[in-house]
Amino acid sequence: MATPPHLASQLAVNVLDAHSLLAAFGVLGVGVVLFAETGLLIGFFLPGDSLLFTAGLLCTGSASSGLHLSLGPLLTAAAVGALAGSQCGFLIGRKAGGALLARTRSAKLHEGAQRAEELLERYGHAKAIVLARFVPVVRTVLNPMAGALGVPARTFTVWQTVGGLVWSLGLTLAGYALGSSIPNVDKYLLPVIALIVVVSLLPIAAELLRSRRAAKEARG
Repeated sequence: MATPPHLASQLAVNVLDAHSLLAAFGVLGVGVVLFAETGLLIGFFLPGDSLLFTAGLLCTGSASSGLHLSLGPLLTAAAVGALAGSQCGFLIGRKAGGALLARTRSAKLHEGAQRAEELLERYGHAKAIVLARFVPVVRTVLNPMAGALGVPARTFTVWQTVGGLVWSLGLTLAGYALGSSIPNVDKYLLPVIALIVVVSLLPIAAELLRSRRAAKEARG
């Protein structure tokens, strides 16, 4: 029996490509992907940053691909997916502890877990939870790490909400703003996304520089 064309396109989706995900699943896919990336360890490879930015851009109707999304439902799906996923990851960490990370063989996940623990120790709970949202892989593993390390549930919930909204809505609206000002901006999508990833790492870089300067001043 032949596979319907729309079903075939969904089965052929490239989960590493933001445009492919959006073409196959639309706004609903954004919420699902963000939930998986921030709540489930298996979602660490998903393209959260580029997905949000590309989705925002496609809300303007200026993309040459012809794919158009609605901004209101997109913002809702992005926020719900990011916040619910993070809270789910925290609860998993509370119940399973470090068992899930111990079982995985992924070097990236182990590296991300180490960086997440360093963030929590160096910057404290609030700042680390917010900053982790902007670092791929770290935003996946910090949530269960926070649960396993006993971060208070109220503290985690408040700051993951702050970080989740700034990250999900900020990147989406950045894509929308750029798409509204530059016609056919999707032709330059790859370099723009690369720039977004670099910019998303600036908060971590700034904190590292600040902590190094503070350490030098303390020693000097």
